[in-house]
Amino acid sequence: MAEQIIFIVVVLTAGYVFFNRVRFVVNNIRLGKKLKIDDHPGARFRNLLLIAFGQKKMFKRPVPAILNLFVYVGFLVINIEVLEFVIDGITGSHRVFSSYLGSFYTVLMNVFEFLAVGVLVSCIFFLIRRNILKIRRFWMYEMTRWPRLDANVILITEIALMVAILTMNAADQVLQNTHRGYPETGRLFFSSVLTPLFSSVEPSNLVVIERFAWWFHILGILGFAVYITYSKHLHIFMAFPNTWFAKLEPKGRMNNMPVITGEVKSMLGLSDAPPAPAEGGRFGAKDVNDLSWNMLMGAYTCTECGRCTAACPANQTGKKLSPRKIMMDTRDRMEDVGKSLKTGGPGLNDGKTLLNDYITKEEINACTSCHACVEACPVMINPLEIIMELRRFVTMEESGAPAAWNSMYQNIETNFAPWKFSPGDRFNWSKD
Repeated sequence: MAEQIIFIVVVLTAGYVFFNRVRFVVNNIRLGKKLKIDDHPGARFRNLLLIAFGQKKMFKRPVPAILNLFVYVGFLVINIEVLEFVIDGITGSHRVFSSYLGSFYTVLMNVFEFLAVGVLVSCIFFLIRRNILKIRRFWMYEMTRWPRLDANVILITEIALMVAILTMNAADQVLQNTHRGYPETGRLFFSSVLTPLFSSVEPSNLVVIERFAWWFHILGILGFAVYITYSKHLHIFMAFPNTWFAKLEPKGRMNNMPVITGEVKSMLGLSDAPPAPAEGGRFGAKDVNDLSWNMLMGAYTCTECGRCTAACPANQTGKKLSPRKIMMDTRDRMEDVGKSLKTGGPGLNDGKTLLNDYITKEEINACTSCHACVEACPVMINPLEIIMELRRFVTMEESGAPAAWNSMYQNIETNFAPWKFSPGDRFNWSKD
């Protein structure tokens, strides 16, 4: 009974911390502007199935995609076993499903173990890629000590959890033959490889090993669930809503500002010109509250894989721009504002802004708006939208665009082209 009480207290505590953190993240996303996204549900559902569940865009690089698929499917399927853990922990039973599922339980457990080994191998491979092979995109300047440590902590934790599952099952296999109260599970292929390690262990010590592995796994799962809400691995959950609410228009299409569009239509005397807003809004974005909520959600969805930055032509030519850093900085700004508001601080009025204090003008001006980062992202995050909003603010609110850009804007306004000659002379090149 004492063990059951401890288990219930641990689960409730982890649940409280988890949902409190989720509420914090949701409140941060709500800092953004309201935006209604409910069009084309069929296309959005297709994105959800193919890109979030099916990981379609990951398979542009087959080897890491297959290994990541093992981790992803393992995370989803193996955690079904957690339901049995929870029931056993609350009721004091042991492998409660085995008596109901019969021989199918053996099949199910072998599938779990196969995936556990797949996750184990995949995580070891990912650790080697990050720390021994040192793939370039994992060691760029924005990947400071914490982002690198965060990735390693997750991978090592997953390895430890998979080892715990196999150890628990191996000890359990031996105890089924020597100790009462351990129901038959049938032969489990992968854990049976480990049973010779435990065959000479005293039954009482074997019970301790089995119970330790059981507690380690369930506490690890609960700790993992809490930890990922503070980690880049929040994308495990956030990828699904992000792909649902992602932009469906062709990637080359820019969203015009409704206020500017309305003003132009009004000047031209068009009948469909919308009424002028009661209060003058800010052009573009200076801080996170000027961005829409789905842009902020994208920042929490970012897994810092760096595919966007690896595909960015500006970054490849040595410019400071890194689309991954844009998302990381946006998330950091939300976190700082959210923590300030939570403690009764000034929040957005802390003297800092997303532009300048987190993201520099040099970074956003380096963007060629080619959409390579958007195309590369496995979960349809759009760093370009944030860059464009920040650039709009610099150009339209601060008149801070580079001098060459201002000349281009003036030529377009007067000559209807970026070049400084009249439209009437545009075809003069053909005379010779």
